[in-house]
Amino acid sequence: MGLSAANRTHRNRSLEMEGIEHAMQKKAAELERVAEVLVTGEQLRLRLHEGKVIKDRRHHLRTYPNCFVAKELIDWLMEHKEASDREMAIKILQKLLDQSIIHHVCDEHKEFKDAKLFYRFRKDDGTFPLDNEAKIFMRGQRLYEKLMTTDSSLVQTREEDGVKFERTLVASEFVDWLVQEGEASTREEAEQLGRRLLEHGIIQHVTNKHHFVDRGLLYQFKMNFRRRRRLMELLSESCRSIPESHDSPFCLRKQNQDTGNNSFLSVSPTKEIKIVSAVRRSSMSSSCGSSGYYSSSPTLSSSPPVLCNPKSVLKRQVRPEELQTPGGPFIKKTFTIVGDAVGWGFVVRGSKPCHIQAVDPSGPAAAAGMKVCQFVVSVNGLNVLSLDYRTVSNLILTGPRTVVMEVMEEVDY
Repeated sequence: MGLSAANRTHRNRSLEMEGIEHAMQKKAAELERVAEVLVTGEQLRLRLHEGKVIKDRRHHLRTYPNCFVAKELIDWLMEHKEASDREMAIKILQKLLDQSIIHHVCDEHKEFKDAKLFYRFRKDDGTFPLDNEAKIFMRGQRLYEKLMTTDSSLVQTREEDGVKFERTLVASEFVDWLVQEGEASTREEAEQLGRRLLEHGIIQHVTNKHHFVDRGLLYQFKMNFRRRRRLMELLSESCRSIPESHDSPFCLRKQNQDTGNNSFLSVSPTKEIKIVSAVRRSSMSSSCGSSGYYSSSPTLSSSPPVLCNPKSVLKRQVRPEELQTPGGPFIKKTFTIVGDAVGWGFVVRGSKPCHIQAVDPSGPAAAAGMKVCQFVVSVNGLNVLSLDYRTVSNLILTGPRTVVMEVMEEVDY
């Protein structure tokens, strides 16, 4: 075979490999979109149970357990600003119906109607279709929660090829853990599970160069299952309008979704309203260095750098010793903040100590009494005066939905 023929063969093989890789990436993207719909639907189901929107209802002497009224749910979505109008609400719920997440209690309506009709989440009546994709997704979610709620050293910041990556797993250690926890009976079975998780877009190699192998390579969870999804995301073509890699629980909600003025409001201690210039929520978190799961990864952010409220709201920086000095010009306050579907509604910045940079006036933090310029003392009982905002952010992001925070507020005498 001549040199030119060998080159052609090599080029054809390269093109074939690129085609296979592109097809795999496309398949993984499709599975990710399905997974996002499942997560969003499950978060909505739990909220509706909590709000007693889902309950047993009677009609014509018959009881229909665990259902909701279509018209009432549309009202609820608009009241909770999950939809700007009834038409949008219907589109969102139709998406859930098309994905077999909800259905009419008698399966008589294939379209979601703004009427006094009973619908139900399939997970509440055991009719949710558990195909292979749904099973691996649910297993990935369970493994994620298991890792995040246990005191495990498996997930931590590590280096690969001289680059630091946050919240990583070493493949061989992850395989050890899967076997120890009874998730797999052999290392081969655990490795196969890791490969399926990667193929379904649940985990990834930190630089996307390797499939999952039982070696010392680094991987991360690509999906943040705990991120509060907005239902409007379901109407996005890609279904993932907010990058997982840079999500933060502290991003502020937009004041008006329909206007072109991309601004957020922050509440100052003097009740004065300040405008905090920012891009849309997803870019805000990625560009401002919030505690994303993979913010060190150079391969995942497609957004250009955007400055978001870069100037500190503090008049002066203080040291932890000043906050702890008896008789000083600071008073301690304790807030219990229950995160909603979007987050907790505040931005934390700074280091040793951190401070509250901005507060969404319509969010849970503002309702609890949080204000800008307050200094963060503790999170869920853990003293954080010597930590930076990234670490504090991670503490809240990986913790429970209800967060208890102690802050110090400067008082004017």
